[in-house]
Amino acid sequence: MPLSEHEQRLFEQIERSLAEDPKFASAVRASDPRFHARRRVLVAAGVVVAGLALLIYGAVIKIPAVAVAGFVVMLASLGYAVQSHRRSQSPDLHVVGGTTSRRRPRGRSSGRRGSFLDRMEDRWRQRPEGHR
Repeated sequence: MPLSEHEQRLFEQIERSLAEDPKFASAVRASDPRFHARRRVLVAAGVVVAGLALLIYGAVIKIPAVAVAGFVVMLASLGYAVQSHRRSQSPDLHVVGGTTSRRRPRGRSSGRRGSFLDRMEDRWRQRPEGHR
C-alpha cells in the first residue's frame, strides 16, 4: 500500500534529519553493508597480490607445492572479491540519507527471466489499484 503525500513528506523529513546528525551518520556508516563489502574487496585484492607473490616465489625456488598453493590462494581470494563486489552492487543495500535507484535485475537485460520472487514482485507492483 503506497504512502499518502503527508506520510511521504514526514518520512522524507525524518530521513533528512537523521542524515544531518553526524553521530547517527557515523554509526550508520560503520554498519553500512556497502562499506564492509568494499573493505572485503580491498582485502581480497591484497591477498591476490600475496598469492601471486607466493606463486612466483614457488616457481623461482622450484617447489611446485608452494606455487600451486599461491595459485589456489589467488583463485580463492579472487572469487571472494567478485562475490563481495556483487553483494555491494545489490539494490537491497541502502544507506540512510543516500539515494538508491531500483535497477532491473541482470537477467532481464540479457533476455532471460528473473527469479520467481522478482517476477512475483513485478506482478504485485503492476496489479490494478482497484482490486485488493
